[in-house]
Amino acid sequence: MFRGINAITIDGKGRFAVPTRYRDALGAQVVLTIDTEESCLLLYPSAQWQVIENKLQDLPSFNANARRIQRLLIGHATDVDIDNNGRVLLPQLLRDYAHFDKKIVMIGQGNKFEVWDEELWQERRQHWLAEEASLIDGLPDEMKTFSL
Repeated sequence: MFRGINAITIDGKGRFAVPTRYRDALGAQVVLTIDTEESCLLLYPSAQWQVIENKLQDLPSFNANARRIQRLLIGHATDVDIDNNGRVLLPQLLRDYAHFDKKIVMIGQGNKFEVWDEELWQERRQHWLAEEASLIDGLPDEMKTFSL
């Protein structure tokens, strides 16, 4: 279970260090792919990604929307090793997609991490918080009775 926000710096070679507390759970190899709704990356443990990929491949190939999602998610999926120092080398294509500069954040999402450019994350978070304050009536019924 991955949770929390971690601020991380990308080094000159395009690598970042995975926080120590997550390394064992992630294993020696992870899968990075793009998020189709936002300019961020999704980082999965390899075993978890395989479950997702199998579900994606089971989608109907004659459905244009399903094919689009398959092309984007599976097509951008990249196996990446975590080196002995706990670092991940971000492929240039994925760095460009997510507009990564020097500072990123890893945001735990349960079974995966979202990896964002820090500045873009700050902007989107502020937008969502402002939006959330005005959307109480637009919540799904299940959320109206939910307690934190």
